[in-house]
Amino acid sequence: MGAGVSEWRLANAVARCGQLGVVAGTALDIILARRLQLGDPGGHMRRALAAFPVPGVAQRILDRYFLEGGKAADAPFRSKPMPNAAPSRALDDLTVASNFVEVWLAKEGHSGMVGVNYLEKIQVPTLPCLFGAMLAGVSTVCMGAGIPLAIPGILDRLAKGLPVELRLDVKGAQEGETFMTRFDPSEFVGGPAPTLERPKFLAIVSTAIVANVMLRKATGKVDGFVIEGPKAGGHNAPPRGRPALSEEGEPVYGKRDVPNLQDFRDYEIPFWLAGSNGNPEKLVEALAEGAAGIQVGTAFAFSNESGFEPEWKAKILKLSSEGKAEVFTDPIASPTGFPFKVVQLDGTISDNAVSKARNRVCDLGYLRHAYRRDNGKLGWRCPSEPQENYVKRGGDLENTVGRKCVCNGLLANLGMAQVRKDGTIELPMFTSGDDVANVARLLAPGATSYAAKDVVEYLLSGVSETASAPV
Repeated sequence: MGAGVSEWRLANAVARCGQLGVVAGTALDIILARRLQLGDPGGHMRRALAAFPVPGVAQRILDRYFLEGGKAADAPFRSKPMPNAAPSRALDDLTVASNFVEVWLAKEGHSGMVGVNYLEKIQVPTLPCLFGAMLAGVSTVCMGAGIPLAIPGILDRLAKGLPVELRLDVKGAQEGETFMTRFDPSEFVGGPAPTLERPKFLAIVSTAIVANVMLRKATGKVDGFVIEGPKAGGHNAPPRGRPALSEEGEPVYGKRDVPNLQDFRDYEIPFWLAGSNGNPEKLVEALAEGAAGIQVGTAFAFSNESGFEPEWKAKILKLSSEGKAEVFTDPIASPTGFPFKVVQLDGTISDNAVSKARNRVCDLGYLRHAYRRDNGKLGWRCPSEPQENYVKRGGDLENTVGRKCVCNGLLANLGMAQVRKDGTIELPMFTSGDDVANVARLLAPGATSYAAKDVVEYLLSGVSETASAPV
């Protein structure tokens, strides 16, 4: 769905329906900072921060970011430190607390299950993110966009209050050279670290080959798999084999990209199917194939409780109802190098001309690449940053062509667009699965919106009451 779309309200609503509600864990630090600068409507952020168990952290965050009544519409958001391998205490405070806040609010008022979803490609904030979510009692951690071999063992250690470390992928690293990011729960809390419940870990994979690697080489227990096909929103796994593009310029997926479900059944651990499975028939089919259920994103992304700005949400639903909603799987838009699904929509940076006219800037940095400098130290560059900066940092110019600023675009989707010094405002970049073309089917006659509860009831409508059908 993109950062902040599966927010705490949506996960809370889904969990209340007896399903696993999952919050998006990407960029929660900047999302919390900007919610506070918008005045924290409803007081939800402050209510959750008041429950944060480490003294002093919440007040430091409020002192820095909270603005009573919210910032002026034409005023820029205050910046926060960029993600890096050796974060300051202020950045750790914000990262841990923001993940705690999102999970705590998603869990508030019910006894249902709440999970969190992270991207393996975004490595440097992972350790404090996990600790913050576990402090709030998250029940499940999901991770894809890479092969997260280290995460199960990290969850084991964090649950025991032990220090953890994560090896970083660094371009240009020499043989035998490693770069690590570290986090010590005891140091963060200023005393003995709490013993926490170890959440279940679900690896998001596209093939049984990757799943097999996880089972053989992961540092701890893998509790299940989410098998995500190329029709799912956000980042997709690239096609296997020699890269090929369609006439429209989208990656071409073939038979090798279709997972063999028998392999997954043979693993004898739960799996869920994802990618245009958001209808009752697909749920029934998934259960018949031995799946524990389905993972649904797009249908919930356009529900009342999602984080998308209501005005844009209504526009996309209208396009869907008119049969005009389209998604382009862009092979080069994302700085990660993964194909990225982008809703084609006027007034957004899905339009290449609009994107090219944007003044390139990288001031959020979640999708930056780590590289080894000539002096052996760690450096950072982003294919979406100003081209001269990228080349100066050792990047190839051709790698910048067609890249878009996913970070700023996804925040603009949430009504948190940055205002630049010249008065320009960052434009949105909506991601969605292919199912956006049909999502209007969830609208009742004459209605222009629907609730998360409506989605759950719709999905379960083809399953008998006695069947077990987790979504």
